[in-house]
Amino acid sequence: MAQNEKIEKEQSSKEAEVTDVETNEARKQGEGTSEVKDDKKKKNKKEEQLKKQLEELSDKLSKEKDDYLRLMAEFETFRRRSSEERLSLVASAAADTIKGLLPILDDCERALQILQKSSDDAAREGTTLIYTKLMDYLKGRGLAVIEAKGEEFNTDFHEAVTQFPVSDEEMKGKVIDVVQTGYTYNGKVLRYAKVVVGA
Repeated sequence: MAQNEKIEKEQSSKEAEVTDVETNEARKQGEGTSEVKDDKKKKNKKEEQLKKQLEELSDKLSKEKDDYLRLMAEFETFRRRSSEERLSLVASAAADTIKGLLPILDDCERALQILQKSSDDAAREGTTLIYTKLMDYLKGRGLAVIEAKGEEFNTDFHEAVTQFPVSDEEMKGKVIDVVQTGYTYNGKVLRYAKVVVGA
């Protein structure tokens, strides 16, 4: 019996040792598991930080790109507006110069009318030549005569100086005489034609 008790004690001590070993192993596995869990948590936290940084950088990049595109659009608008203003300034200067030459054309027309009655052929030919050259040059720059005599009175091109009674019904409301020739420059009225309208 003593031997049985001894065997039982040995068995129970071996079982206790096995249980202790298993408990220690289980504890170690638990600790290992918690270390693995800690490592995963650290990795997840680092991934979240990296994702957050990536999103911030992506937002910053898209904002910078948007600012750049706006700046380029504003610059393109500025460049276009500047060139339009420059062209407008050049056209305005040219129009002013041509407008200053209109009284000279009027004087040439008056001189030609007077010289038609004169017997001086040289004066008539010289004045005609000067008038023709000047008119051709100005026409090449965009000047055009407003045709008025016999046309319907049009306030877009004509300025009525007076009305004159006419016997012909067809001439009522039409231009019967031109007091001062009108001109357009590149399609815009530079000077209205001063006319007499039939009433």
